[in-house]
Amino acid sequence: MLFSSAIFLFLYLPCFLLIYYLIPQHWRNAFLFAASLFFYAWGETLVVFVLLLSTLINFLAGIIIERGQRRFGLLLSLIGSLSLLIYYKYANFIFYSIKGFAEAFMLPIDNDINLAQVALPIGISFYTFQGISYTVDIYWGRIKANRRFLDYGTYIAMFPHQIAGPIVRYADIAPELQERSISVEKFGVGAERFIIGLAKKVLLANTFANVADTVFNSPSTSYSTGTAWIGIIAYTLQIYFDFSGYSDMAIGLGKMVGFDFKENFNYPYSARSVQDFWRRWHISLSSWFRDYLYIPLGGNRGTKWQTYRNLLIVFFMTGLWHGASWNFVIWGLYHGLFLLAERAGLGKKIERAPGMLAHLYTLLIVMIGWVFFRADNLSEAVLYLKKMVGISTISSSVTLSVDYFVDTELIITLLFGLLFVVPTYKKFHEQISKLQDRSKLYSFQILFDTGYVFGLFVLFVGTVMYLAADTYNPFIYFRF
Repeated sequence: MLFSSAIFLFLYLPCFLLIYYLIPQHWRNAFLFAASLFFYAWGETLVVFVLLLSTLINFLAGIIIERGQRRFGLLLSLIGSLSLLIYYKYANFIFYSIKGFAEAFMLPIDNDINLAQVALPIGISFYTFQGISYTVDIYWGRIKANRRFLDYGTYIAMFPHQIAGPIVRYADIAPELQERSISVEKFGVGAERFIIGLAKKVLLANTFANVADTVFNSPSTSYSTGTAWIGIIAYTLQIYFDFSGYSDMAIGLGKMVGFDFKENFNYPYSARSVQDFWRRWHISLSSWFRDYLYIPLGGNRGTKWQTYRNLLIVFFMTGLWHGASWNFVIWGLYHGLFLLAERAGLGKKIERAPGMLAHLYTLLIVMIGWVFFRADNLSEAVLYLKKMVGISTISSSVTLSVDYFVDTELIITLLFGLLFVVPTYKKFHEQISKLQDRSKLYSFQILFDTGYVFGLFVLFVGTVMYLAADTYNPFIYFRF
């Protein structure tokens, strides 16, 4: 079940919210837990038991750690959680990588041996990292173990962040699991955030996805260099509005039920270095790797070469976290190498460069990286990069020319995409809010609030109409 589906918007969510607000507060965790399991099982069916098993392992591990068997509890969490993740997400990748390695070096291997395809449970990377962060924080003495499985299960399985993040840490919402306030104002803020996220996903991300998928799924001989650039620009905008849109919807849904999730994106395409980009992109994941891998490895406390080693390990794992493919590994190491270069001196040169030049440098690096992220395999990624620089051949009759994609809908969507990919609207909204606060005219405040609510309503209706008219609604998190 997707947030951007009609069954969620008009059946699941209204019924959930109605019951949630009607029942007594002390029943709400139980209902939220049960409703979240139903939400997950709707599309995943029996795979919901993988989620429950992972939850149970880390719940017991936390108690074991707190009772004094610290190493045993931590090992139970790490081995149990990572075994599930490795089996479901990486078993096929590991098997066929070993097989390919053996074939490449002409080692004896039975080519008739194959591994049955293992289905990937949606969101397993997210809830695995949440469970590990919980037990590690208990091990480090940062938090106390939760002795109620229902409360801990609610934290892990909560449907707003269940399948697409952000990665929520237990310490950030532990007080709200015990007692949380719900008000009309907080619900309104949540609804506003959800509508904006939904619009980003449906109106912007889906439109860009249509273009990007058409280009990337076509033979490289069927399109020109200009079309290749249109494809990667479209994917660059698609992945941002899809990721950030889902994060907005998750944050909004969290507020509707009384939880405050941290921000997950901070206009990453306005960054002026690769390092700055990673401070702004998928913040919950970046901070997780920083706190639970980079710092335990030694961070930047050792020699220069140890710091470089730690960074490469982190970005190797970052790439692998995103998907069981060498494409993702290359993507992660690619970013890691630029971070190394910036630490080695390139960063100081970028700081002295004109702002626009630094911005263009970052965008170019990020966009080239997205080719590895989006292409189905390394050979296709290389072909696509060749096409971008104009050294690949094309057929005598190019079927996907630039004119094939450039129409009124794409131009309008692109203009809105460029407007909202930077904090232009945010700054405008802040200035209007300040003007409203300073205004002594109560009628102006009422007029602004009414107009804004009406605008959100129109945006929601328009988004739903667009969703109903266009059946193309891809879900890119199937790979994660």
